[in-house]
Amino acid sequence: MGIKILIADDHKILREAVASLLSKELGMEVIGEAEDGRIAVQLARELQPNVTVMDVAMPNLNGIEATRQIIREQPNIKIVALSAHSDRRSVREMLKAGATGYVPKQCAFQELVSAIRNVASDHTYLSSQISGIVVEGYIHHLTEQETSAYSVLTAREREVLQLIAEGKSTKVIAKELHVSTKTIEWHRSQLMNKLKVQSVAELVKYAIREGLTCAEV
Repeated sequence: MGIKILIADDHKILREAVASLLSKELGMEVIGEAEDGRIAVQLARELQPNVTVMDVAMPNLNGIEATRQIIREQPNIKIVALSAHSDRRSVREMLKAGATGYVPKQCAFQELVSAIRNVASDHTYLSSQISGIVVEGYIHHLTEQETSAYSVLTAREREVLQLIAEGKSTKVIAKELHVSTKTIEWHRSQLMNKLKVQSVAELVKYAIREGLTCAEV
């Protein structure tokens, strides 16, 4: 049986190029494409892929949170991170969220193919560059406890914070998350209290610094 693949990346040209190349590989079938993390979660639920190739930095819901939601609902789906972000925090949080493969976007295409085949066979695949970051991060963890948005904030708070940072209004965020505007206002207040900031601008700066969103969004 072939490997059914879902590709999640907000860059349309890259997404379509990867889909086209993977479709030519023996035993691989691209069954869906998602332009952000929220759509990726929805399509994973509907299409039941074997492997999801996931970008880390995406609008609406980033790849880390999308990975966490997919794995929570469907732990049998394997996640390969394909990302321009290879800093220690991004790698660590993607792996903690449940990804079992991680390759940088500048890798050769055949390395992505190898990563997909490995995770589909219940193995882990980390490119050599990522392996070094993982080891460095492990050593760093032994010597220093690092605080981040992933240790300070809840998953829902991070989700709300990303949407705030991307300029969404309270009403739009409430609609996207299927909650009331009062709930979003409460989350915003909690975020400001936890992070000890006084304005939405400071929340945006924090979200960008922590990699929850990016300045281009």
